[in-house]
Amino acid sequence: MSEAADDEPVLEADLPICDPHHHLYDWPAGILGLPARYLLGDFLAEIAAGGHDVTSTVFVEATAFYRNSGPEILRTLGETEFATGVAAMSESGRYGPVHVCAGIVGRVPLIHGDAVGPALDAHIAAAGGRFCGIRDAGPWDDDLSVPRGHTDPPKGLYAHPDFRAAFALLAPRGLAFDAWQYHTQLPEVISLADAFPGTRIVLDHVGGVLGIGPYAGRRDEIFAAWKQDLQELARRPNVWVKLGGLCQPLTPTSYHARPDKPGSEELAAALRPYLETAIEAFGAGRAMFESNFPVDGLSCSYRTIWNAFKRIAAGASASEKAALFHDNAYACYGLKNG
Repeated sequence: MSEAADDEPVLEADLPICDPHHHLYDWPAGILGLPARYLLGDFLAEIAAGGHDVTSTVFVEATAFYRNSGPEILRTLGETEFATGVAAMSESGRYGPVHVCAGIVGRVPLIHGDAVGPALDAHIAAAGGRFCGIRDAGPWDDDLSVPRGHTDPPKGLYAHPDFRAAFALLAPRGLAFDAWQYHTQLPEVISLADAFPGTRIVLDHVGGVLGIGPYAGRRDEIFAAWKQDLQELARRPNVWVKLGGLCQPLTPTSYHARPDKPGSEELAAALRPYLETAIEAFGAGRAMFESNFPVDGLSCSYRTIWNAFKRIAAGASASEKAALFHDNAYACYGLKNG
């Protein structure tokens, strides 16, 4: 991080923020250049140094803290139990005013079909009213130079009959589904949204725009294809979009490889075409800015990324800013605290 980027003033410091997408974990080893461990203290340090008015957060699964015994379908419950413990620590007030893990998006492998009902209920029961959704990621590409997701999904996961049988169990339980896949798979999300119009689907990271491997050096071509599919997906009123995730190493930005990291003006200029396109497509009522930390932290600081988002939203009304930075996360996930 360059000194200039670290020292830039906080923009609109009194604007309340719910960060609807971050991770906490303790892995055996780091991946993609990430630290092997990123826990509550690490995240709170980022928030404090950032200087923004982050009031609450939503934890999203990271394949960490799974149980090491018991039925396979219940092993991911360990991560929800961990996140619930973090939420309890946060709610004690001992660690500051931020409601960390006010919402929890966990994982149940939906490929197990309609047998996942009891597992979903176990996650809901364990989380004390915080469990708000499932993410069972589906990133897949024919080219092996493109990672196939942190859960190693099969090709065409969202269309698999067993996956869809399990997916049908989400809406009756009031659960949303976080969709994480690549931009080439957006038609699969469209098909899923059409098949389940009563289920809230949250598109992570504006659809997963790729910029590595066979997608490197094709920014304009890929942007046009992504935009067309994103606009089509946005016509489904049950789909929401998270505005972020474009600073991770898979994407067209390459800030993670630079020794000098961008300030918020440079970052906003790079992200603006994607995020403004998404806001225009979904409207200010179905979009929410996300940090995706610590993954996007490989490219910039917590202060910088939220300053960049605020620059992009500078022309929005006060009510639109409230929606994009805080209220939409609460409406989408049914959050209570913060």
